[in-house]
Amino acid sequence: MNQASKLLRGAVALGLALAAGTASAHTGHGSESLFQGLTHPLGLDHLLAMMAVGVWSAAAFDGARRWLAPLTFLTAMTAAALLAMAGVSVPFVEHGIALSVLMFGAMLAFARRVPAAPGLALVAAAAALHGMAHGAELPAGASVAGYALGFLATTAALHAGGVGLGVALRERGAWIWRSGGALLGLAGVVLLARA
Repeated sequence: MNQASKLLRGAVALGLALAAGTASAHTGHGSESLFQGLTHPLGLDHLLAMMAVGVWSAAAFDGARRWLAPLTFLTAMTAAALLAMAGVSVPFVEHGIALSVLMFGAMLAFARRVPAAPGLALVAAAAALHGMAHGAELPAGASVAGYALGFLATTAALHAGGVGLGVALRERGAWIWRSGGALLGLAGVVLLARA
């Protein structure tokens, strides 16, 4: 399969995913079981953000350092979820999550030009928003260990998939990063309009 065909397939898949809608990612779903934790990150906003973190990390770092952004994301998301479970809240979390997808699109478009420290700070900020949303949605007094374990496992798997994709695309021309970043940014705009 040639490169143009792969890009077309990716664009069609993204278009179909956007057409399917987001169905309000942070309300109206269960948050008490391992299975619910495993499946929740497969919603469009999470799927795009988690994969983008891995792809950007593979473009920005070499060797074992490729795992810096995914580890930063998981750590910041967990810390923010714990804060939210303790009652801390921030306004406009859903809008911030949609903006994070747009931001990750920009980061991918300029993947090799985004300095490491500011890039990781942006990843941590986006992760904190995701963590705040998920910590706030958990029922008071519920046993959340299974849900949290499932959620973190799927998030880590999506990051790993993104790193793998990033490694595979790393030696491609800059146009592929700009194109992927533009598509992701467009998805962020659509998510923001629906937030």
